Parts: sequence; C-alpha cells; structure tokens
Amino acid sequence: MEKKLLLKIRLLLVFFIVCLVGAGVTAFPLEWEMRLLCDWMDISLTEPLEAYTGLSLWIATVTHGIIETNINYPFLLYGTDWLAFAHIGIAVAFVGPLLDPIRNKWIIQWAMIMCVGNLPLAFICGPIREIPFYWTLIDCSFGIFGIVPLIICYRYIKQLEEIA
Repeated sequence: MEKKLLLKIRLLLVFFIVCLVGAGVTAFPLEWEMRLLCDWMDISLTEPLEAYTGLSLWIATVTHGIIETNINYPFLLYGTDWLAFAHIGIAVAFVGPLLDPIRNKWIIQWAMIMCVGNLPLAFICGPIREIPFYWTLIDCSFGIFGIVPLIICYRYIKQLEEIA
C-alpha cells in the first residue's frame, strides 16, 4: 500500500512539474506564439484592429502590443523571461516532495495557497490592466485546475503519513 501511494504521489508531482515547466517555457517565445495563433485564427496583422471583435480583437491587440513592444522597448519583455524562469524555479521546488513527500508536504500546502491566491490577483489586476473578463477567467483556470492534482496529492501524502 505504501509503495502504491508513493507512486501515485510521484506521478501527480511529475505531472505538476511538467505543467509548470511547460507554462514557463511558453513565456519565452511570445511574439512567435502570438503570430502563430493569429495565423491559426485567420487574423491578419496588416488589417486594422477595428476589423475584429471579441476574442479575435483581443488576440490581435495583444499580438500588436507584443510586436510593438519588441520593436520599441524590447527590455520590457525581459519581465516575461523572468516569469518563465520563475515557473521553472517553482517546478524545481517540487523535487523535495518528489523525494520525500511527508517531510516536504508543506510545499504542496504552499502551492495550494498560491493556486487560491491566483483568483484575487486575476480579479483585482485584470480590470486594472484592462484585461477582458473572459481572459481573467482563463487566468483563474490555472489556479482552479492546478489545485486539483495538489489536493489529491496532499490527501495521498496524509494517507502515507498515517501508514508510515
């Protein structure tokens, strides 16, 4: 039973680590990703923004903003490089619970708190930064979906603690 629980914990943690790293590395090639998304959504970057509505308008606006920032103020995107690094650094923290889940269960607790903290950040800063409400909900989904494997993992760790 102990080995089975340990395997489940480790699989959940590996999944969470891969997701964190994946989310992080996507912050590096933002302009390329947004151009790719525009191509996929048939958004022409030569058309005026007024030619679009809804999600297409938002994607076109963000893409233009990233392109213009890259041309005129490339140093600002250095912040997204640090965002990527932070995701990778946070992922490294989960090596502790991967190796010794009981001793390092506090990292899982901290991560669950961060997932919950994602919600007020999105709902407070989203409107301040003029982020569309539907995009704020997408941002919230990272905390909502992220907490699920963490809760399951934490429950498994508590079970492991009882039998160990």
